[in-house]
Amino acid sequence: MSAIANAHVEDHDHGHHHKETFITKFIFSQDHKMISKQYLITGLIMGFIGIAMSLLFRLQLAWPGESFPILEAVLGKWAPDGVMDPNMYLALVTIHGTIMVFFVLTAGLSGTFSNLLIPLQIGARDMASGFLNMISYWLFFLSSVVMVISLFVEAGPASAGWTIYPPLSALPQAQPGSGAGMTLWLVSMAIFIASSLLGSLNYIVTVLNLRTKGMFMTRLPLTIWAFFITAVIGVVSFPVLLSAALLLIMDRSFGTSFFLSDIFIQGEVLHYQGGSPVLFEHLFWFLGHPEVYIVLLPALGITSEVIATNARKPIFGYRAMVASILAIAFLSTIVWGHHMFVSGMNPFLGSVFTFTTLLIAIPSAVKAFNYITTLWKGNLQFNPAMLFSIGLVSTFITGGLTGIILGDSALDINVHDTYFVVAHFHLVMGISALYGLFAGVYHWFPKMFGRMLNKNLGYVHFWVTAVCAYGVFFPMHFIGMAGLPRRYYQNTAFPMFDELSDINIVITIFALIAGLAQLVFMYNFIHSIFYGKKAPKNPWNSTTLEWTAEQKHIHGNWDGPIPHVHRWAYDYSKTNENGEYVIPGQDYVPQHIPLQEGEEELTH
Repeated sequence: MSAIANAHVEDHDHGHHHKETFITKFIFSQDHKMISKQYLITGLIMGFIGIAMSLLFRLQLAWPGESFPILEAVLGKWAPDGVMDPNMYLALVTIHGTIMVFFVLTAGLSGTFSNLLIPLQIGARDMASGFLNMISYWLFFLSSVVMVISLFVEAGPASAGWTIYPPLSALPQAQPGSGAGMTLWLVSMAIFIASSLLGSLNYIVTVLNLRTKGMFMTRLPLTIWAFFITAVIGVVSFPVLLSAALLLIMDRSFGTSFFLSDIFIQGEVLHYQGGSPVLFEHLFWFLGHPEVYIVLLPALGITSEVIATNARKPIFGYRAMVASILAIAFLSTIVWGHHMFVSGMNPFLGSVFTFTTLLIAIPSAVKAFNYITTLWKGNLQFNPAMLFSIGLVSTFITGGLTGIILGDSALDINVHDTYFVVAHFHLVMGISALYGLFAGVYHWFPKMFGRMLNKNLGYVHFWVTAVCAYGVFFPMHFIGMAGLPRRYYQNTAFPMFDELSDINIVITIFALIAGLAQLVFMYNFIHSIFYGKKAPKNPWNSTTLEWTAEQKHIHGNWDGPIPHVHRWAYDYSKTNENGEYVIPGQDYVPQHIPLQEGEEELTH
């Protein structure tokens, strides 16, 4: 009822209702298109900071104890004579993980494309609340600033790992990074979670209430289904991390013992008793595992759209894809214990989490099969967005296969906290989600900026990144199975690991080349905003509603009435009973074109 009522907002011209200043248009904008650009650019900047950190600590892992002038130039007192301090190594690992998981892959991916596409693809003038949308971005920006400021604290940034397990994170005297840097980390994350919740609530209300006439839930593009369910998962799970962060702040600053018990430090007996660090693990991973899908689902939704468009075929198994998104959302909230098999968990409880973990492989496999069958015998257009989407399918499968090993409690114990885990989650979550982000940027850049990215630079970016991503993370499986622990500053104290040192050098060289490839993307991105070829209105011949809106960026998206929807989102290469295209000479039928006489709507 409300969906139809809101869809019939009076369709007068919303483009010129007030004069905008530079500040209201580019800084405190309430227009979802501008906010999506703000999210994207902030996310890319944070991404480059995160990648730079990983390159710095990879130098230490490949050549432990070697002097690198660049380390002294960048890290100052934390790299005396060009040799990285062990405490700074831990801090870089911690902040790299935090930035990439939360600030790039959660806010950068979801914030950018949920904001850009939800109103445009469902046929809405804007988000349900433009003001809340603006607030959610600025909270994200503020949390990013606080996280970056924590890098410059005298005692060093947080260094308890991105999972910030107590007691390292709960005792200010535990290590240098447990002081003010840890406090700033917690403050930053509390602000970030507030931003995420405001954004998620906005996305949910917009999808439920502001769809245009004819845009039933069964006609939504799979991108919108992915963003919608991602927002629902965020609303359910992020408050749990907020509670963990607040309780940790209380343990640190107000003498409580939620996560601490029987602590001895430097011979001193502390007064804490009755708490449990394992309670923190439960709270953290109750967000931490849904977080994997908060990161992955938007990337998978983008991939659905890009693959269907560039295979010139209807997406295979639309209803199965929607069902798998819903199944993933539910199952993701009951699998968190597989991160805790080595925490002394009851073996029976471990077997329950093993079962639910292996169960979630089923909807994930459904998505992989559906992508492959959509590609099968399609008229494939290998542009950069399509290549990154196919790359995502590849890393999603290769990374997911090792998840079956880590999800089994008996097998996991052998490789837990080794590089095998690093390889698994970087492939299935990090690289897959980054590929989804890149695919989205290449596909919707014309919609965002009205210009085309350079395709040849896009090819260079993809192939170098794809080769180097496997070059970095594939060998990690083997050094992990050999027992090499993760997060160690150096492994030279253990003679059994000496023969693995050459593999670490190979990994680091691949990582450095991959970092350079991202500079190609950044050049292409910035140059194309100003000097790229002017984009046509619908450069990819897509069926979804966003390509019916004018290129000029106006409040309200459409100059005149909002188009009504008459068909699902994937009418590609559709023919009538005579074997002719429904629209002569055109192998796609946009959603706002009415059904012809005798034509049936596909929704398989």
